Amino acid sequence: MKILVCISHVPDTTSKINFTESDSKFDTNGVQFVINPNDEFGLTRAMWFKEKQGASVDVVNVGGPETEPTLRKALAIGADAAIRVNAPATDGYAVAKQLAKVVNDGSYDLVIAGRESIDYNGAMVPGMLAGMIGANFIANCIGLEVEGTTITAVREIDGGKETVSSALPLVIGGQKGLVEESDLRIPNMRGIMMARKKPLTVVDAVEAHAGTKAVSFEKPAPKGAVKLVDADNIDELVSLLHNEAKVI
Repeated sequence: MKILVCISHVPDTTSKINFTESDSKFDTNGVQFVINPNDEFGLTRAMWFKEKQGASVDVVNVGGPETEPTLRKALAIGADAAIRVNAPATDGYAVAKQLAKVVNDGSYDLVIAGRESIDYNGAMVPGMLAGMIGANFIANCIGLEVEGTTITAVREIDGGKETVSSALPLVIGGQKGLVEESDLRIPNMRGIMMARKKPLTVVDAVEAHAGTKAVSFEKPAPKGAVKLVDADNIDELVSLLHNEAKVI
């Protein structure tokens, strides 16, 4: 079985976020980048299939040279090879178009993508990718098993979980629960050294127009000052909750 894991290069959640060019562009200065957490759950699950069932695992990213350290980390975790599509990740449609070419060229059986990236939270790429390559798609995946050419998956739905089966080829949008956080892997020294010798192939982008454009970004409004209310003044507390906080 050939598995392709889609890797997004995203800011660490502890990074301080700023914008430039009249708040229309993300400022990357001083920002630490990591593997998108939803993708990391998928990569860890793919490693299980590699170790238990002999699957081959490649990772792919759409982006410039600055994303290669993130791909190298995925190789250090255990992926066999990495592919970087040399194109900016402008929007979900353009990214899905680039990934579709990689999937078709590589004849992959299973494509594991994160449900969404934690920077733009579009949650569009896996579904569009499945449509472009004519594969089945399972979103919000929190469980995945493979037996022969049949996949059994568990996904979150409103108010519960749903178990579904599908034939390959398949695209999933994975998330927390696909593996436990305690199962996520940290590259060790041996993995880091081996990653230097594994292939990282840069491929040219196909022609794809962006379907959307970021007009402007806006940070959440700063929190207001804390108002302290005397414990005996219940009327004032009720008034503030009703008239200012508007929660009652």
